Amino acid sequence: MRRKYYLLDVFADRPLAGNPLAAVIDCDGLDSATMQKIAAEFNLSETVFVFEPRDPVNTALLRIFTPKAELAFAGHPTVGAAVLLGELRGRELLRTQDIRVVLEENIGNIVCVVRQRPGKSRQAHFTLPKLPVEAGLPQSNDRLAAGLGIAPSEVGFERHLPTIYSAGIPFAFIPIASLAAATRAQPQAALFEAVLAPAKAAFLYTRETIDAEHDFHTRMFAPSLGVAEDPATGSAAAAFAGVLMAFEDTPDGSHALTIEQGYEIGRPSRIVLSLEVERGTLREASVGGNTVIVAEGFLDV
Repeated sequence: MRRKYYLLDVFADRPLAGNPLAAVIDCDGLDSATMQKIAAEFNLSETVFVFEPRDPVNTALLRIFTPKAELAFAGHPTVGAAVLLGELRGRELLRTQDIRVVLEENIGNIVCVVRQRPGKSRQAHFTLPKLPVEAGLPQSNDRLAAGLGIAPSEVGFERHLPTIYSAGIPFAFIPIASLAAATRAQPQAALFEAVLAPAKAAFLYTRETIDAEHDFHTRMFAPSLGVAEDPATGSAAAAFAGVLMAFEDTPDGSHALTIEQGYEIGRPSRIVLSLEVERGTLREASVGGNTVIVAEGFLDV
């Protein structure tokens, strides 16, 4: 069967940057095993498959696969699919107003807002379906440093300590003292995965940035999921809201932070994380960014 797909660059405002995403939109009859094989064929961080929604009031049902596993939730497929659906189903409307898109994922329904303004690239943001929660602690700083090939003194800064948070997918959040150390870090084979448990992915972050207008520089490694290094990780940015609430003095009100990622692998990305804080508690958070549609084609599977 011939199936239409698109390639998008997510969390970027120009082609060949950000996090590439394959989106398959003709999915009738595809089973899980076949979708996993297609994701392995594309060999991108994630491939998203777009189905008709279970509930007709929603926009679409998404299933998301890395080259090795299905995910209950992921950020850049959510943003990319929202932009693609807004373009395919409401192109003219999108030129004059925002479009609300509701996506069914295994984590639950996710509300997205898609917009495009004259002269600007398409963008979308989604409200977190689940607020982040602490999900454990990784190994000691010495073992984490060994797993990343850096010195123990380069793990941690200010009040920030390694921890594990999840907003649907658990990540080991590892604060790095400097941009230089974050740039040098590289997973050290089996030792790396052993020190992350129960998380399967590591999100490194430092306050030092390449772009002075950004707030944090980050990297994400998940080799067990088939992702050597991810150019931009929306699900980690979602859980990072919990890290910020734990280690930063975040006053009540609305806050927007810009996270840069992917620079070490030539895919500069920009993720906007927004927080709503009330009485010292995180009440709502959203993740968003730009998306560029760069190609389309057909799969004969």
